[in-house]
Amino acid sequence: MIRAGARFVVIAATLAALAACHAAEEDAGPAPVRPVLYTVAKPVETILFGPFAGFVAPRYQSEIGFQIAGRMIARDVTMGDVVKKGQRIAALDPVVTRFALTRAEADLADAMGQAENANATEARQRRLMTNGNVTQARLDSAVASRDTAQARLAQAQANLQKARDQMGYTELHADFDGVVTVRSAEVGQVLSAGQAVATLARPEEREAVVDIPEDLVGAMPKDAIFAVALQSAPDVTATGKVREISPFADQQTRTRRIRMTLLNPSDAFRLGSTITVGLSRHTKPRFPLPATALFESDGRSAVWIVNEAGDSVSRRDVTVAERNDDRVAITEGLKPGERVVLAGARSLGEGQRVRLADKPQ
Repeated sequence: MIRAGARFVVIAATLAALAACHAAEEDAGPAPVRPVLYTVAKPVETILFGPFAGFVAPRYQSEIGFQIAGRMIARDVTMGDVVKKGQRIAALDPVVTRFALTRAEADLADAMGQAENANATEARQRRLMTNGNVTQARLDSAVASRDTAQARLAQAQANLQKARDQMGYTELHADFDGVVTVRSAEVGQVLSAGQAVATLARPEEREAVVDIPEDLVGAMPKDAIFAVALQSAPDVTATGKVREISPFADQQTRTRRIRMTLLNPSDAFRLGSTITVGLSRHTKPRFPLPATALFESDGRSAVWIVNEAGDSVSRRDVTVAERNDDRVAITEGLKPGERVVLAGARSLGEGQRVRLADKPQ
């Protein structure tokens, strides 16, 4: 009887413990459902480099100025004017050069008189020498005077030609058909020889000039053909090919200037126009994702995929083609339309129940 009573007590205690556990489970309720953010996997078959803002510039341009010093009294053009070859750009006060021309003409007349007199003297001395009336020394002196007078005549002629040229230098003319892009001097300003008055550009060969961050220059394909569009009219486009890459970055902006030759641009691409430059390249289909969606496990890259019902997640190994601090590109392991968890990848588990946000990120 005593043993039977002990057994009954043990069985009763066990049943009581099981009932308590069952009651605790009922009180705890089901496991909590975790809310997650997600994005829909969409394949991309093109890579876009850019876009970057820039402007249209001439490939060839010249700073033009007067060859002599003086005070500018006229300026016939301003920025944006189209000029023809030979057209006057500006003019200097001609008073000083006119005085120099008058003096050179007078010096030439004096040198011509001295040369004629020296020639006549040499001729007389030579005739007298023939008759023995003068010494050889007198003839030699006359010959030397004649040669000196001839040299002074040549010098006077050169000075006169120089004065005439400088008289022509008081007017500045365009050497080629072009467009005035910079105005560097004003009427009344005293200029030194060679000081820039204006900058004249050749419009027939235009370039796209853009500043690209230094860290992106290495990824830029050097032989690619870029698409160039006007910001004021995006439908107006042209193509550009890289011609020059600045070897040094700007100290303040840390960008490098890129010059692209525009290939057969329309007249709408005027000098100074603001443009947008970019490049699209076809590539193997890939799925761009935020870097937070990716996690490493057992030496492999993986993501969490939400099932079709949207109530649980499963792990999926993937192949990463590119990655940086913010984005990754997946080439294998995903299908279009699949939902990928964006945040909390390290705290999820296989088959864990989740609750999706209303809209994908």
